[in-house]
Amino acid sequence: MLYDLLQDEEFSVILKNHATDIIEYLFEKNQEFGILVDLNAVTFEPMLPEEIYKNLPEFTLFLLMNYTYESAHLEDGQLSFEAGFGPQNFGSKVTVPIEAIVQIIVDETPIFVNLTASIAKKPKPKSSMEALLSNPENRRFLKKED
Repeated sequence: MLYDLLQDEEFSVILKNHATDIIEYLFEKNQEFGILVDLNAVTFEPMLPEEIYKNLPEFTLFLLMNYTYESAHLEDGQLSFEAGFGPQNFGSKVTVPIEAIVQIIVDETPIFVNLTASIAKKPKPKSSMEALLSNPENRRFLKKED
């Protein structure tokens, strides 16, 4: 049941809308926050130098504070902000699709969790019997009734 729920597009839309509402609320309250995101969905403009990008974890925490917070805005289902990276403070515009946000964090506490953000939409796994029988060669193992 949980697997089906996490794969359900309607449920993903509900979570995306909820995340959007929370971020808008935090902006209204002038509250700085962090987002944990699936880096595979994030774009950087300009692209980060390879030595910086390769050191970012698959799930990266961005803290929207100070200038980064001031530059942040929501538009067309995406959160964008400017941030500096590495010892040289390499500047880049970061764009995150809302559905790629895994957590929204305030004062080191997650206030929103999106379990669907880290799950690729894929077919439901087969039962072990279905997997076994998907190979025609394995049909010989079936017990034949006389």
